[in-house]
Amino acid sequence: MTAAQMTAQWVSKRCGPLKGVLRAPGDKSISHRALILGALAHGVTHVEGLLEGEDVKRTAQAMAAFGAGVERLGEGHWRIAGKGGFAEPADVIDCGNAGTGVRLIMGAAAGFDLVATFTGDASLRGRPMNRVLKPLGEMGASWVCRAGGRLPLTLKGGNLARVAYRLPEPSAQVKSAILLAGLHADGGVEVIEPQATRDHTERMLRAFGAQVDVAEDGAGRRIVLPAGQSLTGTRVRVPGDPSSAAFALVAALITPGSVVTVEGMLLNPLRIGLLETLGDMGADLSVTNLREEGGESVADITARYSALTGVEVPPERAPSMIDEYPILAVAAAFAEGPTTMRGIGEMRVKESDRIALMAAGLSACGVTVEEGPDSLTVVGSVRGNHPVAGGALVTTHGDHRIAMSHLILGLAADRPVAVDEPGMIATSFPGFLDLMRSLGADIEAS
Repeated sequence: MTAAQMTAQWVSKRCGPLKGVLRAPGDKSISHRALILGALAHGVTHVEGLLEGEDVKRTAQAMAAFGAGVERLGEGHWRIAGKGGFAEPADVIDCGNAGTGVRLIMGAAAGFDLVATFTGDASLRGRPMNRVLKPLGEMGASWVCRAGGRLPLTLKGGNLARVAYRLPEPSAQVKSAILLAGLHADGGVEVIEPQATRDHTERMLRAFGAQVDVAEDGAGRRIVLPAGQSLTGTRVRVPGDPSSAAFALVAALITPGSVVTVEGMLLNPLRIGLLETLGDMGADLSVTNLREEGGESVADITARYSALTGVEVPPERAPSMIDEYPILAVAAAFAEGPTTMRGIGEMRVKESDRIALMAAGLSACGVTVEEGPDSLTVVGSVRGNHPVAGGALVTTHGDHRIAMSHLILGLAADRPVAVDEPGMIATSFPGFLDLMRSLGADIEAS
């Protein structure tokens, strides 16, 4: 971590037009899965474009602890030598702040006759794991943990039975944990999700040679992973993360005169909720060079400064953009009229209570907000080119997306916006500061 990342605060100030072309860091969800499936496979997997943030590095370390050969060959290029399964680790698996990592790894580990203890930083230790533990328990895994299903947690795997599990609420993490456990369950596994969630695990399982059957089930999907399958090492190219690209795109939309292009961004149909919503708000977004890479749709996205209008975001869109609601709330602050986001209760159990923290941060910056149990309404007001007052120090509780979202807000606000604990940004977007500065953003450590 650099000295700037360790600084107590970062401050963003109103700046001139943002201009430039960039490539977003590798998608975090796909990066985690590439490492885990590579470790579960027989043979060698090469991953290019891997996100080298702290969360993903923790998953890489965990795969090595479970017996895979893990080697960094160059920037974003990693080699994973899988042995077809996990061996019992010699030490505690520390997942840092990686919620996705720990839930998926627990699912994968549950399929083997081993005992593994998982822990993480203070934030991760405060996040409940019950939604993953419940289906794993129905399959035959057992564990000992703190109250509420919290880490540290010791998991005993092996001898798993088939389960047909209906998710109580949409969650790609829970679905993926069940599928990974199902690779080594007697009879395979079936997952029914009430709403379609990001399907990177299903796509990547196929890339590693597995059969995955997916059928529509009302508004959701039924996913069946037949028994007796093994994975074979392959090559994976990780596309640009839409959740990370969102910060530069929204910065361009709210900063007068800006034109920013993000190259090679993932356009998976289950990950484009933010683009659809920004389009509904009147954003000037163009999609070019649409192509397919590694089984995923990829394209270049250009955002131009736009006059935005508040909208009612369809609740069913939430699974496709759950990580992007904080930066959407920033765009909404610069829109004309209210933007209402419903069905977003999942935000309260992320790295922080993101509904509460976005409401508090925006309010401190002079934005009118209304918070509900699973909703957030942001009332934008057009007052010249800079409708947001700014001028606040925002408490992030160590949440990287809260920090980055408010730094973007400061680029178009009347007064500077500061955030605490900026070091956590490295968990998902280690090059955020340099990248935004390269576009012309005024963000400084103080």
